[in-house]
Amino acid sequence: MRRPQPLPPGAALELSRLLQSTPSQADYQRVLCLWLRAALGLPAAQVATALGWHVGSVYNLQSHYLHNGSATLMGVGRGGRRQALLSEEQEAQLLSKFASLAGQGGVVEASALRRAYEEKVDAKVAKSTVYRLLARQGWRKLVPRPYHPDASWKQQKAFKKSCAGGCAPKPYGKPSAAYDCDCGLRMKRVLGA
Repeated sequence: MRRPQPLPPGAALELSRLLQSTPSQADYQRVLCLWLRAALGLPAAQVATALGWHVGSVYNLQSHYLHNGSATLMGVGRGGRRQALLSEEQEAQLLSKFASLAGQGGVVEASALRRAYEEKVDAKVAKSTVYRLLARQGWRKLVPRPYHPDASWKQQKAFKKSCAGGCAPKPYGKPSAAYDCDCGLRMKRVLGA
């Protein structure tokens, strides 16, 4: 195995100063990874064991430090939206056009939103992209209550008006007995009512 490339002169002193001023534990571990090599001369396998890292991670960090200096040690974290087609501000701006329609009680269809999104980014996107966009921006799926296609709203309202008080269960009688409603319907008493 070849010998590792030496760290620049004065690296041990710079890294010991950085150890004192690291704001987070992740930054501290990255600086400590290099300090263990610079000050104590530990090989990557021992540094990895001391930190609980994989040996490849130690090699990668040391390589980044040799190429880019100490700027790679602070505040470099994982995560983020690296594959985003639009920024969150652009997404909010796109949704603001549809928010006025939704605010007036209209239905915003995902297909129309998808077409607008595709026009904005000049690329095809999957349906899941639109639904994740809506979830990120705090929108939720609301659908009207289901109804039977043969239902008659007039008959339902007439039933509610004419049968409002007459169909209430009587306080006497057997709890499981069926009783006649004033409307002519045969109803079963609910247990515990």
